[in-house]
This record gives sequence, C-alpha cells and structure tokens, in this order.
Amino acid sequence: MFEFLEVIGVAAFAMSGSLTGMHKKMDLFGVFVIALATSFGGGTLRDVLMGEKVFWLKTENLVYIYVAVVGYLLAVFFHKKLEYFRISLFLFDTIGLGIYTLVGLEKGLNFGLNPVVCVALGTITACFGGVTRDILCAEVPNLFKQEIYATICVAGGIVFFGLKKINLDNEVLYLITSIFIITVRLLAVKYKWQIKPLKIENF
Repeated sequence: MFEFLEVIGVAAFAMSGSLTGMHKKMDLFGVFVIALATSFGGGTLRDVLMGEKVFWLKTENLVYIYVAVVGYLLAVFFHKKLEYFRISLFLFDTIGLGIYTLVGLEKGLNFGLNPVVCVALGTITACFGGVTRDILCAEVPNLFKQEIYATICVAGGIVFFGLKKINLDNEVLYLITSIFIITVRLLAVKYKWQIKPLKIENF
C-alpha cells in the first residue's frame, strides 16, 4: 500500500509541475524540468538534511524517475482534456501533498527519529517540491501565502501519530492520514480558510 501511494504521489506532483510549466508557456524541456523538480524537490531536501543519499539517485529507485516521466507525458499529451487548468493543477498538488507527507513521516520513523522531527520531515517532503516549482515559475509559493498549506501537513502528522497509538493496520493508517490531509486541503480552499498575516506597527 505504501509503495503504491508513493508512486501515485510522484505521478501527481509530476503532473502538477507539468501543468504549471505549460501554463507559463515553457517549452517541452522546461516543462520536463519543472515536473522533475516538483516530484523530487521535497524528498531531495529531506534526504540532504538527513545526510542520506538522495532517494531518486539510487539504482533501486529508478522506478520513481520512470513514473515522473509518465506523469509528465500524460500531462503533455492530455492537457487539452483537462478543461480547467487551475482545478487540475490544484487537485494533483493536493493529492501529492497528502501522500508525500506520509512518505516523509515513514522515512523519519524508519530512522527511529522523534515524532516531532518526523512531522517536520513529512512537511518538508510534501511542501518543498511545490515551493521549488513555484520559485522556478516566478510564483509566490503557497507555503508563503495566507492559504493554509504546510499547517495541513503538520495536522496530518499529528493525526498519523494519534492513530498509530491505537495500533491500526498500516494500510488503514496510511489511507486515513492521506484522506484527512486531502480533505482538509479541499475544504480550506473551498471555504477560504486562511492564516491572517502578521501585522507589525510602523511597518
């Protein structure tokens, strides 16, 4: 189940990056670069922070590169079928957010790290691919807007560890956590839940 969700996350972020690149009128190579940066940006930063060999550079993990390429090709060839560019981009980004949070959490657990650190790793893994995508596309990343984004990943991490204490099967645990993050993200956008900006006097 976990490996399956991870593959879905890579494909979703690759499509999210591809759609953003096409929206910015980039050429095919530019779109491809954005697709890979979105898919692997968060995981790369996570592995660097942990002193690990970057996951997608490992021979046994080449499947993730293949999946990212497939996601890129699907977005390129079928973008006309995706009538609402912004909606499609948002949905793929949301799916990736939910699944990549789980990937970071599990990575931390496999290293025996403290739950707080695991939640931080989950948030980094989920958010920084999108941050890389937005920076390369000259956009203000969602992470730095009033829109609730990273906070949802943190909440998802708390739900994950809360459910883990009652000894749920891993498959159920992964499913509930990812659905929670995706659902809260959808609701946050629909109802415009936001974190109010910090106001400092005389600035």
